[in-house]
Amino acid sequence: MDLSKIKLVVSDMDGTLLNSNHEVSDRFFSLFEQLKKKGILFAAASGRQYNSIVDKLAPIKDDIIVIAENGGFASHHGKEIVFNPLPQKAKNVILDSLKGVKGLHPVLCGKNNAYLSTSSTEFVEKLKEYYTEYTLMEDLQTFDGQVLKIAIYHFISSEKYIYPVVKHLEGDLKVKVSGANWVDVSNINAHKGFALQKVQEMYNITPSETLVFGDYNNDLEMMALADYSFAMENAHPNVKKAAKYRTVSNNDFGVERVLDILLM
Repeated sequence: MDLSKIKLVVSDMDGTLLNSNHEVSDRFFSLFEQLKKKGILFAAASGRQYNSIVDKLAPIKDDIIVIAENGGFASHHGKEIVFNPLPQKAKNVILDSLKGVKGLHPVLCGKNNAYLSTSSTEFVEKLKEYYTEYTLMEDLQTFDGQVLKIAIYHFISSEKYIYPVVKHLEGDLKVKVSGANWVDVSNINAHKGFALQKVQEMYNITPSETLVFGDYNNDLEMMALADYSFAMENAHPNVKKAAKYRTVSNNDFGVERVLDILLM
């Protein structure tokens, strides 16, 4: 495995760069400085809100590419690279699909803020980890601003309790099981692969010069755009099957171990 030509490193956040306590290691920040000295770009690609990603990576926020909301929004040095909101009519179609289904907690994800129903107050503490800016609303269907995606949470299982309720929307919209408890519904072009392709085009970087880390189904499209795609040991089976390489788990510094090899 020859990583000498890598010009861009892209990492998912939860389950990948972050450990199980949702922390970024000091080891990574040290490695990032070495990447920077070598002129290698780094992109954080997550289903998280832009503000949440930036908070986690605060010491290096001005030097990284941020791909937020599963690729619905991306920026670098304050310059917008991608902005793919949901079609205006889609919001209520999605919310209507969730009506009457117990245990689902939808979140309207805007560019700088998230919106959730006051009926989901028990979910707020969980939400705070992923969305640092949020507003409670009586009725989400009355929201008339732009929405990048609708993220839906279930405390037990996304694949069992959420996906079957929204899978009929596939085709017109992008429906992604993005975590053990999350499903995201977004613009058909709002995915990490679309955003990564724009980044590659913008900086004239090829798949052979791209290294990607991921752990869940929302990472599949971007993995297809990298000759060096790594699945975490804790990854979903679909990701392990799609990735060309594998590294150890997020709790065992899987990203950092590969970066050590890259920087040798």
